[in-house]
Amino acid sequence: MDHDDSQHENQAENIYSPSELNHEARLHLEAGFGRIWVEGELSNLSRPSSGHMYFSLKDDKAQVSCALFRSNTYGMGFTPENGMLVRARGRVSLYEARGNYQLIADSLVRSGEGLLRAKFELLKNNLAAEGLFDEAQKQPLPTYPTRIAVITSPSGAALRDILNVLQRRWPLAAVRVYGVPVQGDEAAPAIVNAMAAANKHQWAQVIVTGRGGGSLEDLWAFNEESVARAIFVSEIPVVSAVGHEIDFSISDFVADLRAPTPSAAAELISPDQRVLKQNLSALGQQLQQRCTYQLQRLSQKLDHLAHRLRQQHPGQRLQQHQKLLQQTRHRLLVAGTRIIPERRRQLQDLTSHRLIPAGNRIVPERRRTLQDLARTLNAVSPLPTLARGYAIVMDAESGAAISTVKDVQAKQTLLTQFHDGQVLSKAEETNETLVDSGDD
Repeated sequence: MDHDDSQHENQAENIYSPSELNHEARLHLEAGFGRIWVEGELSNLSRPSSGHMYFSLKDDKAQVSCALFRSNTYGMGFTPENGMLVRARGRVSLYEARGNYQLIADSLVRSGEGLLRAKFELLKNNLAAEGLFDEAQKQPLPTYPTRIAVITSPSGAALRDILNVLQRRWPLAAVRVYGVPVQGDEAAPAIVNAMAAANKHQWAQVIVTGRGGGSLEDLWAFNEESVARAIFVSEIPVVSAVGHEIDFSISDFVADLRAPTPSAAAELISPDQRVLKQNLSALGQQLQQRCTYQLQRLSQKLDHLAHRLRQQHPGQRLQQHQKLLQQTRHRLLVAGTRIIPERRRQLQDLTSHRLIPAGNRIVPERRRTLQDLARTLNAVSPLPTLARGYAIVMDAESGAAISTVKDVQAKQTLLTQFHDGQVLSKAEETNETLVDSGDD
């Protein structure tokens, strides 16, 4: 075998079919790069009925074909459009059937959102660990607020939406707007200052803060730690209304209530005047029905009391007593007509048969007893003695009889009893004199 034949055989051993070559190339690409980020302008976007997304990422010099399967399209937070600057994360591969080199993406974010998303998750976890999201820290919202503070852009659609909803639902509420930028480097400090001002004024009963939708970068002011802490320390309840329904911010988690949109925030904090009017009308009807029922019940009670009053009226009772008196008088007259003659006969019988004989027997006996007592009393009475010239001397104050001069004191008032009267005198002096008893 000559030199040319040997060289030809070596070349034959290294011959690949297209499929083999593409397969080997895919393995080398996937092993050599791993998972990477590629940033570029979105172009050639297509989304067939399968739900997968096919697009290209390009810069001013080249482009790369990309595929994002349906299972990885959920939760992107934005709608991809041609011309957007985006960042795709995935692995470099090769579509063997066509030999197309491509990036198989597992996530797609707008440019800059990858770093912001990581920062968002870190701050969210830290504040949650501190307890800033705890339900126990949430303040209740007033049921019928009449003073509402709104912290947002004075020229933004969010403010117009809030005012339109409040005007329709609850026009009684007064609104005070604290105008602030809602994106950019100046936004977060301005929101913090407005939150402090609203709490200092203590005018509002509830605060609404937020803005319309946008990218994660556009909404970032409401993901700043300073804004979250300003909301947490607010003495006035705060409602966070940032972006659209799919957007979530740190402010949403720390606020007392999260609203999916600014319009929804206005609805959440305000009662619907139409519902209140309907309820008021229903309550008015219930009140009227209850009043009618009460009036009917009281009217019946009044009729009952009037009937009882008529029955117990003094004139009615007087008539009843008069009738009873007439009946009693009639009974007395009837009884008297029957009883008096009977009692008269009984009295005559008692007089003639018992009283007169008893009197004829008892009176002489009592007369003799009285005469005996009179003689005895006259025998012991001092009056006959006093009539013979004697007298009884007594102490004028005590009435005690004085039988000896020794019982008389000088200046003592004396009462002397004669048979025909008394003499009041005063002892000037006493003189004891012996009385001759007749014994020698």
